[in-house]
Amino acid sequence: MTAFLTLLQDHWAWLVFAALLGIAEVLMPGVFLIWVAIAAALTGLVALALPIGLPAQLLLFAALSVLAVYAGRRWYVDNPVASADPLLNDRTARLIGQTVTVVEPISGGEGRVRVGDSVWSATGPDAPVGNRVRIIGVEGTVLKVESA
Repeated sequence: MTAFLTLLQDHWAWLVFAALLGIAEVLMPGVFLIWVAIAAALTGLVALALPIGLPAQLLLFAALSVLAVYAGRRWYVDNPVASADPLLNDRTARLIGQTVTVVEPISGGEGRVRVGDSVWSATGPDAPVGNRVRIIGVEGTVLKVESA
């Protein structure tokens, strides 16, 4: 591969590198390589337009990569991708609204409840074992409950 790239003029090597990064982004989508590919393409275009040496090209590529990734991140923050399931990776938020059973009495505001096949710490009004409570919030790994 390096022998092939040494046969190419600098600007063509950058443009080939940009194309390879673009292909890698398509094959392994992660919305990151595309920004580096843009930086490589811009570096190739600058190398085509201006007679700059390899060290300057590498510095330009590094600077453009940082700027492109920053710009891409800002764009995605300003234009979030809508999800069909926004709580997909937030298990505790998915629990809010569920009714669960108290397995250790909630006394003094603290106890434990059964959620599915696991037991979670809970805070809320006093409740005896077997009582049904509703999850109204989460603080860390502690569920906030109220009487159901």
